[in-house]
Amino acid sequence: MPMLDLDDISLHYREDGDPDGAPVMFLNSLGTELSLWDGVVAHLPPGLRLVRADLRGHGRSGCPPAPYPMGALIRDAEALLDHLNIRAAAVVGLSIGGMIAQGLAVKRPDLVRALVLSNTAAKIGTPALWQDRIADLERLGLEGIADAVMERWFGRSFRETGAHKPWREMLVRQRAEGYKGCCAAIAGSDFYTPTSGLRLPTRGIAGAEDRATPPDLVRETIELIPGAEMVLMRGVGHLPCVEKPAEYAALLAEFLERAGHL
Repeated sequence: MPMLDLDDISLHYREDGDPDGAPVMFLNSLGTELSLWDGVVAHLPPGLRLVRADLRGHGRSGCPPAPYPMGALIRDAEALLDHLNIRAAAVVGLSIGGMIAQGLAVKRPDLVRALVLSNTAAKIGTPALWQDRIADLERLGLEGIADAVMERWFGRSFRETGAHKPWREMLVRQRAEGYKGCCAAIAGSDFYTPTSGLRLPTRGIAGAEDRATPPDLVRETIELIPGAEMVLMRGVGHLPCVEKPAEYAALLAEFLERAGHL
């Protein structure tokens, strides 16, 4: 179980694929573990070095007291790439992971040569919305908010089959402190101005049934970056990499090839 010891936490990470291949970093969504990407990794072509990690407060990574500043989450990703001697990675970020990816690309352009911003935005919700989420969490616990989260995460047909149940179990085993910490990071973040200064190959991915970051919100962010494009996946919610991993992997591979990264 590889761990990177940082100043205030240990960061749990994993590498797959070709250790000499073109690097791709995956950045998770709120309430998930690095297993979020298992289905996608299984469908990607050879020749890629695939890196992923549990966010602070999630999975097997350390869980310092909330709140977390977005800058701390960006530094975690930066430190992992530096630790692995990786430069010019393609960074795939989903939800809060997409916000971290935007911040990383602005702060360390040497580390990021291409972006996939999936089910994310330059600004997600309002501070009041996230304060309400934290209040609900403190009152009800993760179990008490899990059903509402599932409706945002997954499309109706996926939920009706019961395929969401293992992901619900994953959510409720997270630590409430880590979830609250990352809620605070989202609440305090607005990347509209810094993201508008990015100039690198970028693909947006949106889910047609995503109730957390609807397609129009994703598109608004993608249009900040000259030359960026957006793909809409039908029949999926906030986590299309779980609902349709093969299709998601094909979108990644096609983008990476066109960007000269594969």
